[in-house]
Amino acid sequence: MGIVFHESSREFHLYNHKVSYIIKIMENGQLGQLYFGKRIHDRESFGHLLELAARPMAALQQDFGFSLEHVRQEYPSYGTTDFRLPALEILQDNGSRLTNFTYESYRIFGGKPVLCGLPATYMEDEKEGDTLEITLRDKLLNIKLILLYSIFEGEGAVARSARFENPSGKAVWITRAMSMSVDLPDCDYDWIQFSGAWSRERHVKVRRLEQGIQAVSSTRGHSSHNHNPFIVLKRPTADEFQGEVLGFSLVYSGNFLAQAEVDTYNVTRVMLGINPFSFTWKLESGQSFQTPEAVMVYSDQGLNGMSQTLHRLYRTRLARGVWRDKVRPVLLNNWEATYFDFNEEKLVDIAKAAKEDGVELFVLDDGWFGARSSDSSGLGDWYANTERLPGGIKGLSEKIEALGMKFGLWVELEMVNPDSDLYRAHPDWALQTPGRTSSQGRNQLVLDFSRKEVVDCIYDMIAGILSESKVSYIKWDMNRSITECYSAAFPPDRQGEIFHRYILGVYSLYERLIQNFPEILFESCASGGARFDAGMLFYAPQCWTSDDSDAAERIKIQYGTSFGYPVVSMGAHVSAVPNHQLFRFTPLETRGNVAYFGAFGYELDLQKLSEDERKIVRDQIAFMKQYREVIQFGTFYRLQSPFENNIAAWMSVSEDKKTAVVGYYKILNDVNCEFRRMKLKGLLPDVRYLVDDKKEWFYGDELMHAGLVTSDPSSGQAYPGNHCTDFWSKIYVLKAQ
Repeated sequence: MGIVFHESSREFHLYNHKVSYIIKIMENGQLGQLYFGKRIHDRESFGHLLELAARPMAALQQDFGFSLEHVRQEYPSYGTTDFRLPALEILQDNGSRLTNFTYESYRIFGGKPVLCGLPATYMEDEKEGDTLEITLRDKLLNIKLILLYSIFEGEGAVARSARFENPSGKAVWITRAMSMSVDLPDCDYDWIQFSGAWSRERHVKVRRLEQGIQAVSSTRGHSSHNHNPFIVLKRPTADEFQGEVLGFSLVYSGNFLAQAEVDTYNVTRVMLGINPFSFTWKLESGQSFQTPEAVMVYSDQGLNGMSQTLHRLYRTRLARGVWRDKVRPVLLNNWEATYFDFNEEKLVDIAKAAKEDGVELFVLDDGWFGARSSDSSGLGDWYANTERLPGGIKGLSEKIEALGMKFGLWVELEMVNPDSDLYRAHPDWALQTPGRTSSQGRNQLVLDFSRKEVVDCIYDMIAGILSESKVSYIKWDMNRSITECYSAAFPPDRQGEIFHRYILGVYSLYERLIQNFPEILFESCASGGARFDAGMLFYAPQCWTSDDSDAAERIKIQYGTSFGYPVVSMGAHVSAVPNHQLFRFTPLETRGNVAYFGAFGYELDLQKLSEDERKIVRDQIAFMKQYREVIQFGTFYRLQSPFENNIAAWMSVSEDKKTAVVGYYKILNDVNCEFRRMKLKGLLPDVRYLVDDKKEWFYGDELMHAGLVTSDPSSGQAYPGNHCTDFWSKIYVLKAQ
């Protein structure tokens, strides 16, 4: 198993115990797509899967019946008998956009190569999987196209990307370069996307595929609150626990396109990559261009099976560094406790209360630098405001560590306020189009991270603070989309590169910081969840999931996020009531019960809580410390969807299946309702489990097939002291005996 090439049939078969992916070199030298799905036995030829027939109105390349319009292809182009949207397009100096990339050679090797300057999944040694490298060439242009495929041992996942190399002696312009394209033989799928807006990110949207184009995308310079660079195709009969599901995830944080085009013969072409809108890349002779990586997942165990594959892969072979396998510290962030109204004394008092209740990490948010007393000034001036912090970050961090806690810091390194020393010194360092009005968001402009000197300057400032201070955690925020995207450092024919060059600059700054400060835990943030994508997880193993910390809303947000991203990557905090986004009151217990399923923390001033509430907080922190290994690194199952039911539920099961933590949430109360049971997943069928440390035990098969009784006081006549409320929840802990 791994990757084989059959010389006689000229076919590549990538396969392991779970998945097969089959490619054929066709008679015209281009690549055909034969199969992607459940693992099938290898054979010398799968040529019968390449179906050809003469069709009316077909434009033919060679013999009667061979038209690319009706052939399932691997990395298609437009204009030479295929009229569907292509995976690539290259503008040449004569104005033509036609290309013809044909097979030249291949290479198979163990392990997985690094994608220079880009995030990507990885293998720690050659035994973890294999990589196929297929080289194609357009003989007229003398441009090479290298397609990369890596298959992971034991996982139903294939990672793909493409690289263009130009040895031709003259420049060409790439105007479309997708990371992957796959032609599926039918369209009998439901399309699932994860869409929303600020404070309601990654809501689950489902529709049937139909002839035409279904797509989600971003043109905002980042992956966005609005749509996520991750889509799912599932068979209509598939659900969370059974049936065929295909997941497509882009390891990239900039403008993207995720698209399914169904032709009138019901072939489905799925493509994922950099959004070609407003994109061009001038490829000079002797240079190369590498696309971001896309990960394709196949599951015959339903949506949970697909998600669990991505969780394992992204948690252990995308996230890196010392924090990859560590449980996350319980933190307290001061933002909703103080906003900009703080000084060192107030911060230390908040931290002391947090330490008393068991918090491990105190995080100082916005307002600590430059002339920053509101969001209208100071961004770009990364030196401490000594009026607020007399000892600077160094002094405050030492005081926090003296309390027995770790210290964390908020930054927004990609932005600049016009009212800042940095902007006054370097106004051309902001992305602005000459002669055009510059838009602002949150009173700020975007720094031109396509320029190395800009990235170097920001690195020097923040590295100086980190070098002299005791900083254990960085929250890296980004609070506006890119407008007027123009760089003063590049000529007119390269302005189409700036969006991509910008995100490469972000990646380069992350890489320098994590290499030079490897012990720091980075959490990415973009006005909440506007850049929660696989690309970010390569640098920051967790992300602030949403600025909306309301427990009821967070159930939907975290549920949707879990389809493509591991639980441990989701920043999830308990905040004060009324909630600062919805002005809703939810029970403190429920706020904790939702936030447990993520990187857990608090967004409030514990000193303002009653003693009874402080007792609840202490119990929550103790519970999280006891079970965070199971919750953050266990196998996660979605049990009931908040998008379909008034009751939502999920659970995490330890690797040995001897401990499970179940979250059960009733959004609105009901009266005199039915008795309820919930069928659990992932348990050992022949093992007895105690539930909530009670004396009553149940076999795993009973809990999975008959179900756990979850009837509450609403199943009957409720009375004071024995009743539920709106936003009621319960945590069940199961322990094997």
